[in-house]
Amino acid sequence: MDPLFDRLNPVPSFPAYTGPYKVGTIDVELPISRLTSPSPAPEGAEDIHTVLFRVYYPASSSSDDRPITWLPAPQRLHLNFYTQFLGLGPLAAKVFSFLPRHLHYITIPVHKDADLLPPSAGSESGRWPTIIFSHGLGGSRNAYSHLSGSLASHGVVVICPEHRDGTAIVSLVRNPESTLFLKLPSKVFPCIRIPHSDSPEVWAARDKQMRIRLWELGLTLEAILAVDRGDFHILHFNMNETTPGPALSQFRGKLDVQEPGKIIFGGHSFGAATVIQLIKSTYYADRPEVSDMAAPFFTPSKDSAIRRQIIEKTPSFLLDTWCYQLLSAAAKPLADLPLPVYDCSKPSSAPGGKAILAVGSEGFYKWKKHLHSTARILSADPTEKTVSAESFAIKRSEDENKDGAEQHQLSEPHFFYVRDSAHLGQSDFGLLFPWLTKKVFQGKNPERVMRLNVRAVLQFLRENGVSSLAKTGPKDLIEGGAPTPEGEKAAVVRDDKAILAKDNNAVEAWVPIKVVGLGGEAGPDEIEFVAGIVSKGEAEKAEEGEKKMQAEMEPGFRDDKGEKGIKGLDDIIEDAPHFEPSPLLIGLMSFFIIFKLFGGLYLLSSIFLALATVLPFSVTLRW
Repeated sequence: MDPLFDRLNPVPSFPAYTGPYKVGTIDVELPISRLTSPSPAPEGAEDIHTVLFRVYYPASSSSDDRPITWLPAPQRLHLNFYTQFLGLGPLAAKVFSFLPRHLHYITIPVHKDADLLPPSAGSESGRWPTIIFSHGLGGSRNAYSHLSGSLASHGVVVICPEHRDGTAIVSLVRNPESTLFLKLPSKVFPCIRIPHSDSPEVWAARDKQMRIRLWELGLTLEAILAVDRGDFHILHFNMNETTPGPALSQFRGKLDVQEPGKIIFGGHSFGAATVIQLIKSTYYADRPEVSDMAAPFFTPSKDSAIRRQIIEKTPSFLLDTWCYQLLSAAAKPLADLPLPVYDCSKPSSAPGGKAILAVGSEGFYKWKKHLHSTARILSADPTEKTVSAESFAIKRSEDENKDGAEQHQLSEPHFFYVRDSAHLGQSDFGLLFPWLTKKVFQGKNPERVMRLNVRAVLQFLRENGVSSLAKTGPKDLIEGGAPTPEGEKAAVVRDDKAILAKDNNAVEAWVPIKVVGLGGEAGPDEIEFVAGIVSKGEAEKAEEGEKKMQAEMEPGFRDDKGEKGIKGLDDIIEDAPHFEPSPLLIGLMSFFIIFKLFGGLYLLSSIFLALATVLPFSVTLRW
């Protein structure tokens, strides 16, 4: 009966995590004044006085602490900005006026401030592997809770910072000067809408956001290291008053973050691009072409912790990387350098594409110019017009090989896309609002998208030395590809090789992409636009693609002419139920719309339609 009750429940919900561990979470906000900033504060960061992040972690099996709400406090403020992000007009706003009481009850299936599971229960090193994950446009520290919680349920600690650069849906910065007796107001950072157009002004605006994001990630890493060291001035100054001190201090000595190359970095969309720039800016900080940049993005000092942490082995997973900012004129020196995993000066230790996992949506895969740009960025030589197999070959020096120089073939990156998937489907949005995901973004089966992402990231971590992860179980293997032992209904695998197989992949809806041969149709960068190197037709086509995909990344965005990239939710509702109900049935109609918005309850919808034909009110329904 549970599935029936789930469908009758108008409140959206998440599927259960599939790993063997319970999941805990804490909210952390620390004053920047108590952290050692690895790089000077960039322009636009003057009012950012704290760093904010949520932690998802394996929790004790006895945890029974309450879950948390998906909408952060204050909920009405967040709901207001989410409706704007979706592009709701007056009609849809009326519909959504009935919904706050329902959205208020959406909960993340985690245990607030739960006891941390001792690493010895699942980690051979005595420390939990740790990920820092950067959100995309319209995201937040809660917006990727299911991906983060799913990984935590398999034995990973996931840190989700909330950026204050104008890309979070809305973020509040507490005033560090507040005291128990004097509460000072928080600073509100709303989501800033920047046009998706190829102009120097837009690239400059995105560059400014990128600088703030990298600075915030550097501070987040410093905070995590301080927590793991047990620094008193950090453990006891969490400004989030709902998180008790012991909830943070229990992480002392439990995170695998001190050894170079151990922290894993991940991100979605703008967050994936942020990870790329963070790794390159840090690793290549001493390269002349980077250190001499007129307007650098991130300049970590030589003695900073992040300089020690990011090495050629640092793994990164990139979900639907948005390449726009990576193609700015200011970013050109970084764009011409490969990710450090391909460092040809360290052939014995550079892992190659094995340490990169990129997963795209179908929309981004079909965006041809962007696909070719992504292939170049993921390749061993981004300066090549077309990615070649030869670029992945490096030579070992005679010192390393007594028989003389020897060619060593680095692996290509793990690169896939999910069929029938949408850009926002890689976040919580697809799971909570499957009907909208399908109707607005043509994304199907969001639970499948999330399962495949989690499955791929788990195997990616295993391939990069994280051996303590829990096994991948039957609920994660629904799409097939894993061998099922004879006599068993479903497999439980420690080594899920099928999910990262580049040839003849047998996993349903999971399509490998080879970067070799791509790149030739990459979109032009800012320098080419400004210099007029590209033809007018090519420039218009590139801008058209960016505008089209703007609809998936920021569905409610209107440009300065008041035009939207796609039909917004309000337009769809205008096309759907146009009604003038009697007061008697306004409640029924509200519930009908609620059920349709949240995945559909077609049985109840049919009953309502039948009822509408006999009751005395005028209604026209065209769905």
